[in-house]
Amino acid sequence: MRRAIYPGSFDPVTNGHLDVIERARKLFDEVIVAVAHNDEKQPLFSLEERLDLLRETAGRIANVRIAEFEGLLVDFAKAQNAGAVIRGLRAVSDFEFEFQMALMNRKLDAAVETIFLMPKEEYTYLSSRIVKEIARLGGDISSFVPACVAKALNRQFAQ
Repeated sequence: MRRAIYPGSFDPVTNGHLDVIERARKLFDEVIVAVAHNDEKQPLFSLEERLDLLRETAGRIANVRIAEFEGLLVDFAKAQNAGAVIRGLRAVSDFEFEFQMALMNRKLDAAVETIFLMPKEEYTYLSSRIVKEIARLGGDISSFVPACVAKALNRQFAQ
């Protein structure tokens, strides 16, 4: 079975993330969307909330599994018997960081390949950070995220 990991913080999941998941699903038998524990970031949503939002959106897509992980991504990939890591590239600015991470992961475990996928052009400007800022300022985010995510964001900022 060809299995890939699509890691991220998904704080929150956007339509751009879902587009990359759909693209990856066409290339692999199973895609594991893996939510990272990251002590260095202060997410808006808790780990459990991010997992729930992913289950409600991407979890309904055939051959997609939602999981959490902590530690090294290559160790998680090995434990899941995954031979590839999926990374989304929106712009050239993403490439430098992603390229460094891919080379480091290759150094740690040469058996795990990194595959870069580009989302549809309409999602290239989209990021979780920007979506959160628009929501915080009361803007309409309905075209950037699934309805359940928009509702969760609006709830967070209404407090």
